[in-house]
Amino acid sequence: MTKTLLAVLAHPDDESFGLGGTLALYASKGYDTYYVCATRGEAGTVDEVHLKGFKDTAEMRTAELLRAAKELGLKEVFFLGYRDSGMPGMEANQHPDAQIKHPIDEVAGRVVKYIRELKPDVVITFDPVGGYKHPDHIHIHQATVLAFTNADDGSFHPEAGDPFMPQALYFQVFPRSFLKWLTRLMPLFGKDPTKFGRNGDINLKELAEVDFPVHVRLDIRSVADVKRKAGAQHASQGGVQMRRGLMGFIIKVFGEKEDYMRAYPPIVGSFKMTHDLFDDV
Repeated sequence: MTKTLLAVLAHPDDESFGLGGTLALYASKGYDTYYVCATRGEAGTVDEVHLKGFKDTAEMRTAELLRAAKELGLKEVFFLGYRDSGMPGMEANQHPDAQIKHPIDEVAGRVVKYIRELKPDVVITFDPVGGYKHPDHIHIHQATVLAFTNADDGSFHPEAGDPFMPQALYFQVFPRSFLKWLTRLMPLFGKDPTKFGRNGDINLKELAEVDFPVHVRLDIRSVADVKRKAGAQHASQGGVQMRRGLMGFIIKVFGEKEDYMRAYPPIVGSFKMTHDLFDDV
C-alpha cells in the first residue's frame, strides 16, 4: 500500500526552500506527497520584472509554486484561502483576510479536512516558532497541531469529513548549534546576523537561543538537484540566489540534510536519532 506524506505550511516557496529535499525524497520513493498551503504569498517582496504577465503577486507566486511542485514530484497542491499576513509591523497584518486574523480553530478546521480526505501516514509542518518567527508560520503550526490532535474526534469539525488519525507528526527544525555557528560566521562576510534574509527581517541571534531536539535527520543528497530546481522556480523570492554566496557556502560545509522533531507519537525516555520519517509507520 502506498504511503502518504502531507506538508502543511504557509506560503509558496516554503515547500522548496525549507523542506523541498524531504518532499522530493519521498516522492522519488513512490510515496504520495501533498502540500497544503495556507496563503498565496501576497505580502512577499517582488521586483516588478517578475510580475510581467500576471495580474498580481498572488497569481505570480501561485504559478511559481505549481512549477516547483512539478519539480518536487508532488501529487497535488491545495490552498486554504487565506491572505499572506507579512512580517510583524507590516500593513498586511491588518488585512481582514490575513491568515493571522482568523481563529486557530477555524484554520484547523480547514486543515483537518485535508487530513481526513488524504489520510496521510505522516504530517509535517513548522516548529513552534515558525522557523524564523514569521506570524503565518507560527499560526499554521498551531492550527496543524490542533487539527492533527483532533483528526480522529468526530465532534471536531464534523463537516470536515470522517475521523482519521495519521501515525506521526513532525516539525522541521534547525539545529541551534548550527545557527550559533552561523551568527559567528556571518560578520566575517560583512553580514549582520540580526538582519538576515531578503528583507533583513530575521534575527538569527534571537533564533539561536531557541532549541528543539532532532529526532530524524534526512540525507537529501540524492535529491539535492531536484530541490535546487524547485527553489529556482521561486525567482521572485530569490530562487537560485539562495544557493549562492554565503548560503551556498553553508550548504557545502554542512552537507545536504533536513532535520525534524517528532511531536507525535511523543518521545519517552532516551531516543536514538533515525533517518526516516516513516520509521515504525
